[in-house]
Parts: sequence; C-alpha cells; structure tokens
Amino acid sequence: RKITFEKQWFYLDNAIGHIYGTTFEVTSGGNLQPKQEVEETTTETKEAGTDNRNIVDDGKSQKLTHDDIKALKDKGIKGQEIVQQLIENSTTFRDKTEFAQDKYIKKKKKKYEAVITIVKPSTRILSTMYYAREPGKINHLRYDTLAQMLTLGNIHAGNKMIVMETCSGLVLGAVMERMGGYGSIIQMYPGGGPVRAATSCFGFPKPFFDNLHEFPLSKVQSLLSGTFTTETLHADPEENALGEEESNGLTEEKQTSLQETEEEPAPEAAMEINPTEEQDAMDVNAEDGEFKENKEKENKENVREKQIKQWERRKKLQEAAALLREKNADGLIVASKFHPTPLLLSLLEFVAPSRPFVVYCQYKEPLLDCYTKLRERGGVINLKLSETWLRNYQVLPDRSHPKLTMSGGGGYLLSGITVVLDKGKSDSSNSEALKMEEPSSKRCKLQDLPC
Repeated sequence: RKITFEKQWFYLDNAIGHIYGTTFEVTSGGNLQPKQEVEETTTETKEAGTDNRNIVDDGKSQKLTHDDIKALKDKGIKGQEIVQQLIENSTTFRDKTEFAQDKYIKKKKKKYEAVITIVKPSTRILSTMYYAREPGKINHLRYDTLAQMLTLGNIHAGNKMIVMETCSGLVLGAVMERMGGYGSIIQMYPGGGPVRAATSCFGFPKPFFDNLHEFPLSKVQSLLSGTFTTETLHADPEENALGEEESNGLTEEKQTSLQETEEEPAPEAAMEINPTEEQDAMDVNAEDGEFKENKEKENKENVREKQIKQWERRKKLQEAAALLREKNADGLIVASKFHPTPLLLSLLEFVAPSRPFVVYCQYKEPLLDCYTKLRERGGVINLKLSETWLRNYQVLPDRSHPKLTMSGGGGYLLSGITVVLDKGKSDSSNSEALKMEEPSSKRCKLQDLPC
C-alpha cells in the first residue's frame, strides 16, 4: 500500500530484507532504492560573510521561481542538483555567515531531497513522535516523564505488572519493551476492550503477547468483593450461543414461511401458467433451496466462530482474574484521563507489600487529592509528587545554545511504595501507641499545654 509521510509518498516493497538504519532514495514512481554513499560535493562555502544584519528577506534574493523548480523536477533532476542550482541562483548566499549557509543547505535538502531512513521502533522514538504530532492521544505524556515512570516503577524482566493507561498503548509498549518478554503484564482497560494502537507499532514478536493479559475496570469491584466467579464465565458463552441458535432458527422459520407464502400463486393464475413458465419456476425453487442450504451453513459457521471467540475471551479473562486474585503484583502504573484516586485505591489492593507504584496526570490537582486520600488511608510510604522541567539544547561546534521553543509542562508524577496495611487496630489504639512511642520530653510538653 501507499505510505504518505512528510509530504512524500512511496511503497515499502523494496525495503523488505534490508537492515534497520538503511537510507533509501524515493524514485519518481514511489519506489525505494538504497542510497549509495557518495562523497558530498563541496559547495562554495569558502566565500562567507561575517555578519547577517544587512541581509533583508524580501523574497527577491532567489532568481529561480516556483515554476522553474517544478520544471527541474519534471525533467527528473535529483534533489542534490536542485539544491546546488538554488545556491548558485541565490544573490545573498555568499553574504551569509558560514553557520547560516550550513543552515540554508540543510533546510533545502530536507525540502527537495527525497531521502528516507528506516529506523527500528523504540520507546524513545515513538514517544517523541506522538508528543510532537498527536500529544492529546497520549495525555500530553512527555518522553522524559515516561522514562521516569519506568524508573520509579522498577520495571525489569520477570516482573508482574499492572498497567492502567489511556495513552493509545504507548505506556504498555514501553513496559513490554523494558521487560523483554519475561514476566507478566495485566492491562486494565475501560470500555469494551483495550486500545493498543501504539503497542502494535513496536513490532514485538508473538511470544511477547503470550504473557499479556487484560481485565476490564468494570469488574474490579466484583473481584475485590468476591462475587466475580469462574462459574458465571463458563455459563455465559453457552447461553449466548444457544440464544443465537434459537434466534437464528426462528428467523429462518419465519423466512421460509414468508417465502412459501410468496411463492404460492393464486388458483386463477395457476391455471394460466405455461410449461416454459413451470420449468422456470422449478429452476427458481431449486436455486432458492441451494441458497437456503448455503445460508444455513454460513449461519452455523458464524455461530461456531462466535462460540470459539467467546470461549477464548472468557478463558483469558479467567486467567487475568486468577493472576489478580493472588494480590502479589510487583508494581502498578497508572496513566489515564480519569481521576486517579478511585483507580489507585482499588488497584493497590492487588499489589504486594514493598512494591512501587507510579501515577501520571497532566494536572496537579487530581494528584494532590490522591496524595491526601493515600495519607488518610495509610499502607504507603515515601509518597512523592514531582514535576520535571525539560529544555532541549542544540549542541554543535561553536554554536551550542538552548532551543528557543520548549514545552510548558510535562505533567506530574505521584510515586510511592506499598507497605502492609494493618486494618485490625482502631484509630484510638493507634494514637495510644504513638503516644507511647514518643520521647519523654515531648510527652511532658504536650501534657503541660492547657486545654
């Protein structure tokens, strides 16, 4: 199929079999050809000015018009030659400084040279791409914030992770890449099914998905309360399948009865039927019979396929529920558009003690509410609410400087570590124990204070 990228269209057929990092040149028909390494012709950059202040961008410095450039393209002249002609026909090129000349050449090459390099997908590349092009789809999750989430969550091979995200599968893919196919991941999802658009872009092999499970958020409370059982899982698909078979049977009977009533002619009309018309009617009836048989077979096959799909889905759901019931997950990562407090309080029940959890939110206020609720609840230590500040720098010889444009904010992270929550003791006993543990000097001061 045709791929459109950066105002270029091409076909990827010729790219199959080449290693990642290969640079291709787009030909006139949209086909890719590996670019041969040719020594770049040294442009006349020796004649360079010392200052750009006298150069005025009035649009008259370039002698070649848009039609001239289009004519050069139609002739089949390569982009490198077009760039060379643009340099030669520019009246202000020699007056620019050496740095400005390099910038001009780089800009024109990007515009007129159809060169593409295919790189191996990674978390860094995909997160940078999503943040630059469609930040709303990943809740404005910046790549440095994602890196901190993976570090604070202690993601490594052999973990048992719970991931709740609405970032098109980017966070899930980052966790899967860090784990390398070892361990298990349970993806919690809202709605009808999990979204993994970005996860599919990583190009993971099939074994990576063997230990990936999914569980709906709507059934978390039933799992915690104990009402979620495997018996209902086995009963549902049979009932649905039987209901589908009965409904199909009823509809088929109705259809046959309707067709029979339509095919029965009136007695007066039957007397006037010719032999040729009788033969035609018999052929039509035979065709209708074959059509009915084919339709019945298709309906049965569809019912079987639906049954198989339902069984597979129920089996996966049962496996995910069994993993969650163990309540020994090694970590929890939340990065969703929903309010984090109810999500975190319910999902922390499945995390083992002394394990990290990380919550991302684009705004600070929901995480502040989550912070206070966790303090009141207890069972967590080392709670931290942080925000990172990122600024890109251009690092080149004699011209390293911070870039002019930068993002206003990269969101906020709430991280902590779970501990055993002792629910048996009452608040009064806890307060008495705290008083007993306080140093004697502090106790005396508290007792001396007037009421």
